Amino acid sequence: MNQFHFHPGAGRRARLVRGRQARPSGPTGWSPLRRIALLAALCTAAIPLLAATSPTPTQVVVYSGRAERLIKPALDSFEGKTGIRVELLSSGTTELLNRLQAEGDRTPADVFLTNDAGNLERARELGLLRPLAMREIERAIPAPFRAPDNSWVGLSGRIWILVYNTRQVKPADIKSILDLAEPRWKGKIAIPNAGSEYLQAGVSVIKATQGDSRTRHFLEGLKSNADTNVFGKSSQIVEAVAKGQAAVGLVNHYYIYRHLEAQPDAPIAALIPDQAEGSMGAIMNAAGIGVTKHARHLEAAKLLVEFLVSQAGQKMFADLNKEYPLHPEVKANPVLPERQSFRVALVPLVRLSELREPTMAMIEQAGLR
Repeated sequence: MNQFHFHPGAGRRARLVRGRQARPSGPTGWSPLRRIALLAALCTAAIPLLAATSPTPTQVVVYSGRAERLIKPALDSFEGKTGIRVELLSSGTTELLNRLQAEGDRTPADVFLTNDAGNLERARELGLLRPLAMREIERAIPAPFRAPDNSWVGLSGRIWILVYNTRQVKPADIKSILDLAEPRWKGKIAIPNAGSEYLQAGVSVIKATQGDSRTRHFLEGLKSNADTNVFGKSSQIVEAVAKGQAAVGLVNHYYIYRHLEAQPDAPIAALIPDQAEGSMGAIMNAAGIGVTKHARHLEAAKLLVEFLVSQAGQKMFADLNKEYPLHPEVKANPVLPERQSFRVALVPLVRLSELREPTMAMIEQAGLR
């Protein structure tokens, strides 16, 4: 897997020019010198077009909705192993989706990488991604974590769980995320704001498993009980719980373990809810990647996907953020609970896209900000 030298566009253009040479146009009295001059002019004019249309398989352009620090080491490793240069554009996921739509077939993006399966499925529905027939994907990533046509592929999983202050709460106090809507938690919880992709995906799963009525009750309870403890960043929620400003917070699991890595004496712990028999299970989402429909560097994009779903790529990608690898033979970071030790909600990740808009309407109606 070194540099590529495949130029099909150049071959077609060369044949076109040769055809013109065999059938010269113009007055029959033109001298051979004038015909040669004309041919040279035609060839010269074709050079810029060749440069614009020929693929450049020594690079791959990545549109990423993930923080650069969480993916750059893996992309740097890919560069080192293949010699393919990675051009990275990081921004908000919604902004990147809008950009891909606006750019259409002019997009420079070869792959779209983000931290929410719902947005990847939305990109597929909009026709922005390309189905992939790659055995490497099907061998490495279980079917629940990829689109049916492999137009997007999960790379790592996270669970939406509770961080609690060990001086204020006992694990037995909470059985379900839905418990946070109860009046006894008034003024004691910290939650993400209404614009959080994590909140939207989590509430979508609750809506799918518990129905609209219980979901509305949950959202109204969150609004009442959180009061002013509404944060734009999950790290702020963990910090608030560690400082005792809130007793419990809703976050993705890795924010807890990253905080404990930096501050091992912090009085916080993780609680995976909804594990009782008959309960919905923990809410799990996935970061993932898709190759764009109009990828200019298709082979390089496929190689990047192949690298990230491989055991080495999965281990690196997941360890960077203490997420769960999706490859069944790759173990998670040892500080995390074993993946086999908890159940997850049985809501297909492909449904997160269709659930997004009605969920956001419910969040807005509940008055969450």
